[in-house]
Amino acid sequence: MQERNWTARTKADLIIEVWEVLDCESVGAHELETIQRVVRARFGEATVDSPATIARLLAEEGAVLRHPEVLDCDTKWRAQMLDNTFASTDFSSLGAAAVSMTKLHSWRKNFQSEQGQLRLLHEFVANVKADLMFTSMSEMSSQRAKDEAQEIAQWLSVWHQAPELFSDWLELRLESPGFRNLFPDFEIPQ
Repeated sequence: MQERNWTARTKADLIIEVWEVLDCESVGAHELETIQRVVRARFGEATVDSPATIARLLAEEGAVLRHPEVLDCDTKWRAQMLDNTFASTDFSSLGAAAVSMTKLHSWRKNFQSEQGQLRLLHEFVANVKADLMFTSMSEMSSQRAKDEAQEIAQWLSVWHQAPELFSDWLELRLESPGFRNLFPDFEIPQ
């Protein structure tokens, strides 16, 4: 959509204004992505709503939705958002993993009402754990790398099985004689 002087003052009004300018009989992926681009340009990245949220607002205004396209667009957008979010994690060492575990714990809390995002988070954790198990069994890995990979995989297992207990469990684990004997030089990152 070419540059234009939008008159809307709020995000909701801008979404409706863009939809009206698009002058379309129904709303699908193309229209939702166009609206997201305009909102991003006008109000910034952090203000961009999901395609499903935009579609719901437009449906309330009378738009006819192409539901399969809306669902597909929303799923792809959420996956991309989560990929970008997950890119900030690092499980390559104990220190980095301790920081990343804090992020996982926070995301899990934030995603409680978003089952799709929660499922993607658990899939991400399962993939990380599988990579760690591969590292722990690889003949190419040093013994230290194998031990750290096994330890971090254990953290992920506990987080997956009992996320509400994880923080307390990790605190106890880091102080345990077994952990201290295996990783005497480990310092909890600040």
